[in-house]
Amino acid sequence: MKSTQTIEGLVDIINQYDVFILDQWGVMHDGTKGYIQAIKCVERLYQEKKEIIIISNSSKRKETSIKKLPKLGFDPKHFMEVITSGEMIWQSLNNESHDFTKNLEKNCYHMYDQDKEDGKYFIFGLEKFNFVEDIEDANFILACTPLPGHNVIDYIPLLTKALEKKLPFICANPDYETVENNSDELNICMGTIAQLYKGLGGEIFILGKPKIDIYIESTKKIKKLNKSRVIAVGDSMYHDIQGANSFGVDSLLITSGIHRSSFDSKKPRWETTINQVNNSGISPTFLCSEFQI
Repeated sequence: MKSTQTIEGLVDIINQYDVFILDQWGVMHDGTKGYIQAIKCVERLYQEKKEIIIISNSSKRKETSIKKLPKLGFDPKHFMEVITSGEMIWQSLNNESHDFTKNLEKNCYHMYDQDKEDGKYFIFGLEKFNFVEDIEDANFILACTPLPGHNVIDYIPLLTKALEKKLPFICANPDYETVENNSDELNICMGTIAQLYKGLGGEIFILGKPKIDIYIESTKKIKKLNKSRVIAVGDSMYHDIQGANSFGVDSLLITSGIHRSSFDSKKPRWETTINQVNNSGISPTFLCSEFQI
């Protein structure tokens, strides 16, 4: 296995790759605004005629994610494809395109932040399901976004009931945590709750990173995909880097994201005493402090 190299920016490796698969949160933006260096980086990649793809473990639908790009400072036409874990789950539920979802019964308990419109919009088109208010009436759980004001432990009573009823837990956002609004705090994502349920003995279902389904879907428009010329960029070892490894492409870990405590902020190195993720059995091809050119 090759050792992980540190680069100053994409200019160091830009000629090695034709396709760049980008994560969003922690790489391109913080949920509110795009990082200036990331905006410049995408513009340069587009100028260099690189194929740019976004793969996001977001519970948002694809259309919603594309519409938000200009607000974050990005031009949608720069991206050949945008795909989200939420879109993958929605399509699977709507089209019964997966062995898991085609056997679901009707009653769905939908977990989402009711203060945000995204959760309400997500179920449009899924009228064949009956959305129930009480977990006791449910046949399965559709988990999109954490409930406001809830800590991980607050989900235990609900998950215990779900476990008793042997409810499948469909997770639209497999991420464990994310960077938001340039804060030093990390917010939990629904993937943390899904893993808790799995740990308790429950059945979970995801189609986002690190599963290869979302990588296959995102690259369908490329007629002859040469994986040796593809690189995935992300800030999560367990989703972006593991996903890239599973798909068989190189990877770049952005160290200013969720694993920031494991790396020097300006000159990150893989083999250091502060690196808390180098014993995970996963390793990126490259490290860079930010997504920059």
